[in-house]
This record gives sequence, C-alpha cells and structure tokens, in this order.
Amino acid sequence: MSTPAPSPLTIVDAEPLPRQEEVLTDAALVFLAELHHRFTPRRDELLARRAERRREIARTSTLDFLPETAEVRQGDWRVAPAPPALEDRRVEITGPTDRKMTINALNSGARVWLADFEDASAPTWENVILGQLNLIDAYERRIDFTDARGKAYALRPDPELATVVTRPRGWHLAERHLRDAEGRPVPGALVDFGLYFFHNARRLLERGQGPYFYLPKTESHLEARLWNEIFVFAQDHIGVPQGSVRATVLIETITAAYEMDEILFELRDHASGLNAGRWDYLFSIVKNFRDGGSRFVLPDRNSVTMTAPFMRAYTELLVRTCHKRGAHAIGGMAAFIPSRRDPEVNRVALEKVRADKDREAADGFDGSWVAHPDLVPVAAASFDAVLGDRPHQKDRLREDVRVTAADLIDVASLDARPTYAGLVNAVQVGVRYIEAWLRGAGAVAIFNLMEDAATAEISRSQIWQWINAGVEFGDGEKVTAELVRRVAAEELAAIREEVGEQAFAAGEWQRAHDLLLRVALDEDYEEFLTLPAYELLD
Repeated sequence: MSTPAPSPLTIVDAEPLPRQEEVLTDAALVFLAELHHRFTPRRDELLARRAERRREIARTSTLDFLPETAEVRQGDWRVAPAPPALEDRRVEITGPTDRKMTINALNSGARVWLADFEDASAPTWENVILGQLNLIDAYERRIDFTDARGKAYALRPDPELATVVTRPRGWHLAERHLRDAEGRPVPGALVDFGLYFFHNARRLLERGQGPYFYLPKTESHLEARLWNEIFVFAQDHIGVPQGSVRATVLIETITAAYEMDEILFELRDHASGLNAGRWDYLFSIVKNFRDGGSRFVLPDRNSVTMTAPFMRAYTELLVRTCHKRGAHAIGGMAAFIPSRRDPEVNRVALEKVRADKDREAADGFDGSWVAHPDLVPVAAASFDAVLGDRPHQKDRLREDVRVTAADLIDVASLDARPTYAGLVNAVQVGVRYIEAWLRGAGAVAIFNLMEDAATAEISRSQIWQWINAGVEFGDGEKVTAELVRRVAAEELAAIREEVGEQAFAAGEWQRAHDLLLRVALDEDYEEFLTLPAYELLD
C-alpha cells in the first residue's frame, strides 16, 4: 500500500523577495514537503526525548557513557574516506550567507567556509531565502556586491576558493513562513538543508566537490541517525550517488560529548569529522546542570579557557575519537576581530589567538575556526608548523588520552569564580546581541569579538544559574534578580547615551533589554533564547 503524498507547502506571512522564485521552485517545494512528511514526526519524538533526558540529569546530576552502545565504542570501524575537497581543512572561516560575507569568505584563503544559516544568522525570511540565492550565484560565479560607500566586492578569478560546508538551523527551530496543509511549520533544519541540497548537489558534484554540511546542536546518536536517514533519502530522490553528502557534527552539547563514537558510527558513510563548538558547549553544561548546585556553577565566560581541565578532557577525547575512526578533528572559534584603531588591542588578541591555535595543532586537531579573514594567516601558520605539506594529522591516534565520564563534567576543578564584572559583561553582550538579532543580524561585533547566538545563550544562562544557585561575589554581594535589573537598566541608559536618542529609538534596544530579563529571570528556564526571540522577529 503506497503512502499518501505529502500536502503541499504554503508560504505564509512573508513579503515576496526579489528572485525568490529561483529558490522556491515548485520542484524544490515538493522536495521540502516530502522531507517534512517523512522526517518531522521523528524529529518531534527526538525533541521530546531531549526533555526526558534533561529531567533525568536534573534528578541525578550526572552523565555517563551509554552501556547499550559499548560495542560501538569498542568496535573496529572507520568512517568513509574524506573526499579530496575536504582532505585539508587546516583553516575554516565562519559566517552568515549575506552577499558580502559570501564573497569575502570564499576569497579569504581559508580552506573551508562554514556558510551559516544557524547561530551566525538571524532567521528572517530574507536571510533564509536570499542566503540560498547567494550560494547559487556564487557557484555560478555571478555574484558581486557594492556597499553603501561604493566599495565593490567580487570573487577572485582563481578557482581556489574556500570549500563550502553549510550549517542548517538546529532541530528545535521552526520555519514559520513555510507550512503544510494542517498549518504546521516545517523545521528550519529541513528547509535549510533541503533547499541547499536540491539546488546544489548535482552542481557541486560536477565541480568535483559535493553537498557538505555542519550539523549543529546534536544531542544524541539517535539525532545523528535521523540525519543519516535524511541523507540517504535525499541522495536517492535527487539521483546522486550515496555517499555524496559529507557531514561534520558539532560536539557542542554535553550529552553529545558522551556519544562521539556513536554519532560517527551512525553517520559513518557520510561523516567527515567532529568540531569542538566551545560556547554552545558551555551553554549546554549550564542548561543541563543548572539545578545541580554550586559544583556546576561556571565562572565568568571569558575565564573558562580551553585549558580548563573539563574542557581539555572534552577536546582531547574529541581528537582521540576522530582519529581512531578516520575522521577530521576541527578546533574551536577564534572570535577576535582585528582593530584598526588600537594596535595594542590587536597585539594582545593576536597573541591569544596564536597560542590557542598552536595548542590545538599540538593536541592533534586537523584544523580550526576563525571569524575574520585577517585571522586566516594566523591560524594557518599554527597548523602549517605542525602539518607541513600533510593535509591533516589523523595518524596521531592520541592513545595516551584517558577520559572518564566524571572528567567531562568536573566544573568544580576550576579556580575562577563569578565576578560582578562578569555579570555586567553578560548583560552587555546579551542586550547588544539580541538587539542586533532582532534587526536581522546574527553575527555581531561586540567589544572586538564576533558574537553569535551561542555567546548570547551562555550569557543569559549564566545570569539565570548565578541567581538560582545563590552566587555571592568576593565582596559578599549576592546575585539577585534585583541586581540584574539594576545592571540592565544602567546598561540601557549607557547605550542610549552612546548611540544617541535618534538611533536608540530606531533600534530594538528596549525589546532586547526586556527579552534578556525575561529569559534570565523567569523561574522556568527557556530552553533556547532564539525561540521567544523568533516570535519577535519581523
């Protein structure tokens, strides 16, 4: 008996965009409807499973490697070999898919560009659809851009542009502008994946590359299994060879850190690596252990470096797991934005970036992320010094690494403690990032750092945790809702003074302030800041 055809999708509450018919073709919408019909029910089950697992963590305040998958961890298996376009990933640049960033990222000299529809992109209809159009135009080499000052941007003529690895939205986010006949929104992940795959899979394969993806916010190997099923179906549906897709999974949730082998195993015919997504990882620790007492309280965000014992455990286990399975291990973000006004700020920051990338290369990572083109040569120098002419160092198996379940959540081993300055910074970053996000910007320069949704998540989550854990600063002042409101009011007044009355009124400052306080102070913790923020997004 044949299954009923999926209902057609309808575009809802969205003003038509220039050239959107090139992206939202009838055939592309049929493909999205099929993905939605086949895979959204399982996605819904897995989101419910996340909630169940979180309740178990709240009850036990611990995590462990899964006993039921011990055979996978102990087994002798490897992922599919990397395709030539993903063999050397020593420097990857990240950023949203607006027209200017698309050109700059492809021209940057990085081996890979993470073309981001997720944390570095606010999911306005314009960003979602025109971002897809920009990628199509880039592959067709018909993309250019002129900014407000008259500066022109165009792709270099040389063919050695960065390889694109596209990051769709996480499973929790819906695309409210695309709905089925029952009015249910299509998951944003399926929209971003489906449109990109439908329009570009064959085009990329003809160019000797392929449809490559970064998978965000994965919390279990069962979620990786769902992605694998989607890949298998999509390749058959479009008529491209199985294994054309390659996926790199961000290990940016604490639960996924206990299932790295299993995640690679589920995706083994399509896997190309794992990435250490540090800010979302910290956010996930706070979120999952937020009611676990003082031993899980994280200090100021900027004092939790990658040399912290529990962060070392996470990254070393990632390298060991990847190399044992023949996959690339990709390091974390260097978020610094070079300053043309302050040479001393530049000097200090570049030293930190260089030390961070030197450490990653020495630890066995095969590449790492930067947020700005000027950092590409800095990161490249660190990896060139270790790799030389080799494309990676997967032969370094790191058999010296021994990581226990307890090591991954040993937050209490940190010497640093929360400070008032850390609270102020969390409020500042939270308000400033959310304001830009509500205006449609997902990658935002704040205090010489490129911030995205992950840093806003850790900021508001730490405020929530510090209040609920009864944190006291060194001077005895306790973190309370009243204190946070006072700091937020002072920040809002300072911003008004900084930007001027007209710019303040034209911005989203008050709504950003109010939303930050809502998600930081409400008794019930909001799972993702972007869920209520999306309701406010025009």
